[in-house]
Parts: sequence; C-alpha cells; structure tokens
Amino acid sequence: MPDSDNNKKRRSLKNLPPDRFQPKMLVIWLVIVVAAISVLFFAPGRLSSPATLKIQDVVDLAEQGKVREGVIRPDGSGGRDWVVITGETKEKTLDSDRGATNQFRAAGRLTDTNSERLQKSKSFTEQPATTLLSQIAINVIPFLLIIGLLYFLFIRQLRQAGKGALSFGKSRAKLLTRDRDKLTFADVAGCDEAKEEVSEVVEFLKDPKKFTKMGGKIPKGILMVGPPGTGKTLLAKAVAGEADVPFFSISGSDFVEMFVGVGASRVRDMFEQGRKSAPCLIFIDEIDAVGRQRGAGLGGGNDEREQTLNSLLVEMDGFDTTEGVIIIAATNRPDVLDSALLRPGRFDRQIYVDLPDLVGREQILRVHARKISLAENVELATIARGTPGLSGAELANLLNEAALLAARRDKKKVEMVDIGDARDKVLWGRERRRVMDDSEKRLIAWHEAGHAVVQAVLDDGTVPVHKVTIIPRGQSLGSTTYFPTKDILTRPRKKLLDEIAMAMGGRIAEELVTGDISNGAYGDIKHATRVARSMVCDYGMSDLGPIALGENQDTVFLGRDITRSTHISEDTARRIDAAVGEIIAGQYKRAQQVISEHRGALDKIAMALIEHETIEGKHVLEILKHGDIQSPVVREAMGRSDAKAMEKRAAEKAANAAGSIDGMPTPSPTPA
Repeated sequence: MPDSDNNKKRRSLKNLPPDRFQPKMLVIWLVIVVAAISVLFFAPGRLSSPATLKIQDVVDLAEQGKVREGVIRPDGSGGRDWVVITGETKEKTLDSDRGATNQFRAAGRLTDTNSERLQKSKSFTEQPATTLLSQIAINVIPFLLIIGLLYFLFIRQLRQAGKGALSFGKSRAKLLTRDRDKLTFADVAGCDEAKEEVSEVVEFLKDPKKFTKMGGKIPKGILMVGPPGTGKTLLAKAVAGEADVPFFSISGSDFVEMFVGVGASRVRDMFEQGRKSAPCLIFIDEIDAVGRQRGAGLGGGNDEREQTLNSLLVEMDGFDTTEGVIIIAATNRPDVLDSALLRPGRFDRQIYVDLPDLVGREQILRVHARKISLAENVELATIARGTPGLSGAELANLLNEAALLAARRDKKKVEMVDIGDARDKVLWGRERRRVMDDSEKRLIAWHEAGHAVVQAVLDDGTVPVHKVTIIPRGQSLGSTTYFPTKDILTRPRKKLLDEIAMAMGGRIAEELVTGDISNGAYGDIKHATRVARSMVCDYGMSDLGPIALGENQDTVFLGRDITRSTHISEDTARRIDAAVGEIIAGQYKRAQQVISEHRGALDKIAMALIEHETIEGKHVLEILKHGDIQSPVVREAMGRSDAKAMEKRAAEKAANAAGSIDGMPTPSPTPA
C-alpha cells in the first residue's frame, strides 16, 4: 500500500542530521539578551525620574526658550482640555527625587491662552490620546520578546542537545524520493542475467502472497558482487523503482564509529525503519567495510566493527521475509567477507555483475546516449567493439568526455571523431605536445613501427592494429594500440606468445636501425616478463607441467596466514626462471625474424609516423600489402581553443628549452 504524504515527510525528517548543542552560540546569544535588557531598562534617562511641574511652569520655560522638545497628548480622562505634557529642557536645571534632571512632566488643564503660547515656542508637538490597549502593548511586548528569545535560546537548545545525544545511535539510511530518483530496468543495461535474478524480487514486493501460498520464501538478502562501475547500485535502485517501494540507502562505513555500541544500535534502528516502511528495500553499499571476517589479523576480535557485524548477523537471522523487507548489499571484495554473513538464511543469493560484453556495451551506450546529441555518422556498435573491458561507468564517462570535446570544438553534435579522441584520452591520457629533436622523434617512430609490424604480421584477424602514434599521451612518448574484433574470453598459448613477441618489437627495431638500445622498452619488458611468468607459474604452459607455482598472495591482515612459507624448492625456482627466460628469448628471436623480413615496411611506417605523427591500422596493413599507403591520412582539426592553447604551450616550451630536452626519455607504454 503506498505511503501517504505525511509518512513520506516523517521519514524524510528522520534522515536529517540532529542539531547539536553549541555552547559558544549560547554564550553569544546570552550576551545579546543582556545587552537588550540593558537598553530597555537601563537606557540613559531611565535611571532618573522626570521632574513634576505645573502647566504654567512649562509655559514659562517654553517662552524663555529653555525647552528643547516636548509632547502634548490628552490624558485619557475624557476632558477635552486635560492634557499630559512631557519633554526635556536644554540644561539639567530641574529638581526631582533623584537629583537634577532635564526631563519634566506636567498634567492638568491647558487653557487656550497657554496653548497659543506653547505653539509660538515651536518646541511642542501634539499626539493623539493613547488607549488602554496601546499602553498594555507598549509595556508588555518587550517582556514577551525577551521571554520568547530566552525560550528559543536556552530551552530549545537544551532539547535539541538531548535529541542529538539520543539520535546518535539512529540509522543514517537515506530514503530516496521515488518521484525524483525513480529508476527502472530500462535505465540499466549490460547485465541481463543479473536483471533476471532480481526480477522475482520485484514480483515478490508487488505480490508477496503469490509466493507465500506455495510455501516458498524469498531470499532475505541479495549480495551483488562485481568490479567497480558495473552498475550494482544502479540495479538495486531499479529494483525499488520497478516495485515502486521505498528505497533506503546506506554505506557500510556509516555503521562504524569510534564510540562503542553505536554501530550495533544503528543496525537495529535500520531494521526497525525497514519494518515500519514495509514493503521496502534496504541497500548497503560497500558492505565489506563492516562485514570483514571476524578474528582476522594479528589484533583482537573485540572491536567496534566486529560488534556491529554481530548485530547485523543477529538481525538478519531473525528477519522475517514475510514482512516484505529485502536487504541488498554490494561489494567488489567478496573474498574478505565473513562466512557467517554468506550462509543461507542471511545473504541467500549472490549475483555476479560482471563487466559488459560486446552486446552489453552497445546497450549501455544507447542508454547514456539518450541525453547527448549525436551526429548521424556515430555508430555505437563500432564504439562498443573498440572499448573492451570498460565498465558501464567508464562508458558513461567516455560519452561525457566526447560531448565536452565537441563543445570545445564549437560543434552542434557529437561526431565519431570526437568519441574516438575521447576514448584515447580516457584510456591513455590526453595528447601532450613535447619539444623533441629529430633524433628522439625518429627513435620513437621506429620503436612504434616495430610494434606495429610484428602485431600486424602475427595477427590472424582477431586483434588488428588500431592506431599508431608518436604523440605523447600520459606517461608515454608514443603508443601502438590494437582492439579485438570480439570479446576474448580465453587466452590460448599461441596468443600469449604473440603478445610477448609484439612487446619485443619496439626494442628490436631500435637496435636494428640505430645500433643501440634505449630505456624506452622499459614497460614492454616488464609486461612481457609478467605474461611469461604467468604462463609458467599459473597457466602450466611450460615444460614444468600443469603445476601451480605462483606465490601466495594472501595478506596477513585477513588472518589466513599468520606466517609466510615458501612451497617451492630452490631448484624449482631456478627452473622457473630458466623457463621464463627461454620463453622471452624465443619470442625475441621470433620478432627479430619478422622485422628482418619486413624491413622495408618498417622504414615506411616509421617515415609515415614522422610525417603524419598518427596513422591508423589500415595504413599499416596497406604498407605491408602494397608497399605504400593507399588511403589518405586524415586527422581531424582541433577546435580553436584547443589549437591556440596547444600552440601557446609548444611555443613556451620551445622558448624555455632553447632547442634541447633535459632529463631522460619516458618509457613507452605497454601495448594495449
């Protein structure tokens, strides 16, 4: 049954942070109150009472010019000529019961003659008679203002301070507004299997009796596991939006405080809020912050985090699913969670939200492209093929960067070239124009040409070369990128060996052309060594056989291994090193042979890079097949702001460097 507006407001008010007692503000307001009282009751003139005079004496003082100002008003007795005159003289010459004063007061009958004499002095003004109500208001209102001010300053502060102390253990779960933050399954793409898993949760929240009649029980808790940015939180919001039920969201770190017992109290209050708002969803993001396994590491187990976890375990065990409250949690570290949290009866079901495949990436791009003005030449399927391994959040960021880039280039719509440049920026960094002399530029060109030649020759069409550039990006001075034509789920031994050979192509080209080697192959050597060691130790792709020889990666702080122990002998370690070296040496010779056979293509690719700075993969294939570039090399012009900024930076660097570069060159990147 949908909640009323009053219930919505009541729950939203519960989520507001409590006001806290602030002693400094209280002192400031106390000083203000004392000052106001002093002004009202102890202002100059109130310490001495006015002198009482006769009407005739006031008239004489006025004719003598000794009256500064005065007021004439009826005395309220009903007589037309009976008045009260108040005012002050220019000097303190009058006597009162408290000493000399310049204030006076006179009451009596004012004759017409005296009235004319007072009017001639021009020191008096006439006011209407004051009523009883106005006199009461003048005397009572200041006291009411002071009492109200004291109430709001003292009593309200004390009450709010008490509320803050009592609400310290309240849950910090935020209730999302269904009208403003509503999401549906149409807003989530790339995880069809996960949506099917949670679809029955939506049906249960809409019609619980459909399942309870058959004796079935819906899972108490659903744990979403997957890499960051794959849409775990988005999927949980979509479940609440499809079922049209309240959605409470809280982070695992909100439970843990430095005070003992606060986390456990917040857990109990969170479940209590869920029962009052049933049917509803409670989403706990990053549950590994509070759900790490107990007794882990070298410390004790009696800490605040473990007490909070114990409270969560107890509440979930006694949680009745017939109430229509379902707990959904998300984490990208399921290996550190406590086993008691994952047993049936608590988080009954685990849903793995993986990185999207080719079809999923295209669907995600279509969802995020709804708010972006795309040109007609934009093909989302091509973009999806060129973004393997990217999560949904990264794809959304890619389209956003493309829109910003198109706006800087003064375009009305986002074109394909903008998305391509945005992809390169997101994956490898923004282009940086560095001042390089001809020798360094040629060295980088032959290095990248070596990578491109080896990859193009060894590739069987599944991982073609995408782009070769000698423009610095990120920490690299040049890069050779290649994108697979399909999602690669398994890595055969031949493909891994090709990857090692391709990594060695840049160093071989440098040595072949210049007769020397540089540190530009630093990243390539590191990547090749890592792949070769994985083949020997993890994949069983060597003469050592299918034996797991990798090092133990468990950390001592999880309590799994208090001490480290090696499980391979020294002889085995030497054999591993020999096998890794044999694989790398073999692929080094293989890459040398490929480059020697295609030396002419290597030189032409390098010269094309020196001339154009960036060429596409099709140009590399054209040089290998026809001996020259057949299609034109087109590079999109930059926007006016980008071009001016880049020209300015290049001019400043050229002036500062004076034609020379200090320091050592940055290593080239690991092949994408």
